Amino acid sequence: MMKFALAGNPNSGKTTLFNGLTGATAHVGNWPGVTVDKREGLYKKCAEPISIVDLPGIYSLSPYTPEEVIARNFVLEENPDCVINIVDATNLERNLYLTTQLMEIDVPMVIALNMIDVVDKSGDRINEKELEQRLGLPVIRVSALKGEGLQELMERAYQASKQKRNGVTVLEDSALKHLISDITIALDGQNVQNPLFHAIKLIEQDELEVEMHKETVKMVEAFKKTFTDELFGNDFEALIADGRYKYITNNFSVVMQHKNPDRFRLTKSDRIDKALTHRIWGIPIFLGILFFIFHLTFSEDLFFLGSIFGLPELPEAWYTPEGDPINFWVLLLSCFYNGGVFSPGCIINNLWNEIIVGIPFGALQGLVEESGMQSWAIGLINNGIIDGLCGVLSFLPWILTLFCLFSILEDSGYMARVAFILDRLFRKFGLSGRAFMPMIMGFGCSVPAMINTRTLADDKERTATVRVIPFFSCGAKLPILTAIAGGIVAAYGVGNADIITYSMYVLGIVTAVISVLAMRSTTLKGETPPFIMELPAYHPPRFKSLILLLWDKAKHFIKKAFTIILASTIIIWVLTHFDFSWKLLEDDQINQSILAQLGMLFQPLFTPMGFGSQLGQFGWVFVVAAVTGLIAKENVIATFSTLAACLMAVSGLDFGNLAINAEDGIDAVRAMIQATGITVPALLSFIAFNMTTIPCFAAVATAKSELINKKTYNLTLLFWVVTSYIVGAVVYTVGSWWWTAFIWALVAALAVVVIKLYNLRRNS
Repeated sequence: MMKFALAGNPNSGKTTLFNGLTGATAHVGNWPGVTVDKREGLYKKCAEPISIVDLPGIYSLSPYTPEEVIARNFVLEENPDCVINIVDATNLERNLYLTTQLMEIDVPMVIALNMIDVVDKSGDRINEKELEQRLGLPVIRVSALKGEGLQELMERAYQASKQKRNGVTVLEDSALKHLISDITIALDGQNVQNPLFHAIKLIEQDELEVEMHKETVKMVEAFKKTFTDELFGNDFEALIADGRYKYITNNFSVVMQHKNPDRFRLTKSDRIDKALTHRIWGIPIFLGILFFIFHLTFSEDLFFLGSIFGLPELPEAWYTPEGDPINFWVLLLSCFYNGGVFSPGCIINNLWNEIIVGIPFGALQGLVEESGMQSWAIGLINNGIIDGLCGVLSFLPWILTLFCLFSILEDSGYMARVAFILDRLFRKFGLSGRAFMPMIMGFGCSVPAMINTRTLADDKERTATVRVIPFFSCGAKLPILTAIAGGIVAAYGVGNADIITYSMYVLGIVTAVISVLAMRSTTLKGETPPFIMELPAYHPPRFKSLILLLWDKAKHFIKKAFTIILASTIIIWVLTHFDFSWKLLEDDQINQSILAQLGMLFQPLFTPMGFGSQLGQFGWVFVVAAVTGLIAKENVIATFSTLAACLMAVSGLDFGNLAINAEDGIDAVRAMIQATGITVPALLSFIAFNMTTIPCFAAVATAKSELINKKTYNLTLLFWVVTSYIVGAVVYTVGSWWWTAFIWALVAALAVVVIKLYNLRRNS
């Protein structure tokens, strides 16, 4: 099968082009020997199927970052049939620097002149035919975002792949042209592939080339002794870079005609950035946008219209005594409104739970009840498997809505601005803005976020970033936040679910910042590396790409629900219905079960966080839920849903008028609240603990592979446990007794003094 590589600068639209070419065939793996994402997919519209490999975004082929090494090694060693160089047409000259390096490799190559629609809209013009003639390479106008020009691009690339191509350089007129020629001839005589590329890199004193060609580098050293440039002396790397830029300016700038001769005029993106990246207002605006996202996802009173105008709830006569709507149309209406207009996320979630999940799974449970099976088998299927799965699946729409909104922010170019804004803040704590990119990925999943820390050059910065990534609550933790927030609102009638969820996310971010400050001031102190990033122009995300991303996220979540979580719910049900002698117990004997006895053993340890000994005989349910969450965070709510049916069956528990349905995650939390009497501060502490403690097994395994040694890994596990314990204790004690805030402030002040003394002693 033919293999094409996509190479280009970050934010040049490379990923959008990859998604447009490969669609649903794309899959993610790792580069051989390197834990950095490798994206590969199939293009099927040519004469034969073509494998498309999406190389990491790079600015050059110098071995300064892992991405550059990966891209360089792939093109040089994997021998792709063609390289498609994506060039941002709005930043033509800057993007062509990488092009001049790729041209020096003996590989077929075409130029995808991307974002050409943006150039045309601005009134500027690029003469692609002239550019093609000057480059000696096919140049195709494309708009990856709109899907324009993609078929022509692949046809031209397919044609180019059938013809052999030798590398050429734009340095023919430079002062080093004779040296380049001599080194190229020498390497060619040694049967080195791509001799021109290796020759120029060797002259630049590229560390990889010097190591590979120790004898040939002597020719460069000898030439240095007799050569001196007026500007650069014998710094050949700077001389070659200057030669590239001069050639680009003199030969390629003429292909672009600007409507306005003032090339440095403010664009629409520049004007927007004056507000969004403002030195003072940038961070408050980001927090406001973050709240707006959570409000659109979780609010049951959109824009607080119900509270402002005092809108009435649906009449009680429209419901049965059990609290269920009397017919389908009332059920449908209740998905959109009940004393307030629901947010889009809530509407989708209600429709999903009431119609897509509720009706078929409810019917399935009815069939199981009437099947005539043994009571234990009915309990296992209905209360163990179906309730557990429904408890997790009930949050899928909320997860996808939140992921969709975050993806829109990222695809629009705003997240790059957030990294720029936070660089000023992070730099004070010993991190560059580059570290924020893996952190923000943690909102989706900690695993790829930790893998992405490979882009950080400093080991200490990478370790600190890996440790705080789990504090950026991932999609798997979202069911915990939403279920408990919904349970608090339903059981206690206080607060708003969206505000509670938003506050917990902010708490995670604040915890991450404080933790980084502590680490980079003590054990992981080091130099803060520079951060350079090109800000892309704002643009709307492509609908098709967004849908493909959501489908991939949903597929992954459902697969996890029917594998890891399904197995966990079965195990939880078994441990809840058997004692240590493996005697089958009734639902009302839950406290004699294996799970209950183990939970009670560790329950006192969680007393400072509010869900320990003070909760009495059923408080262990929160302990075992937190422990099962170490396998997969979705297990926390799956555990609640599985245990809720047992708690409701225990004699002596009065659930009042609550129409609790154990297969609903929020109702399962209400059952936990009613059975244990847990307080609001303790519930918030439970959220905080699960957000910041040891993440799921997959994230732990990834952290182990990314950290530099076993000692660092073990300290990271200890860091997660200690941090989550402290954060949970602070939330519970301050929430229960406000005056303890002064005690914690004193402890924090003492910690700062200790850090200062530690640094003074180490420096001396």
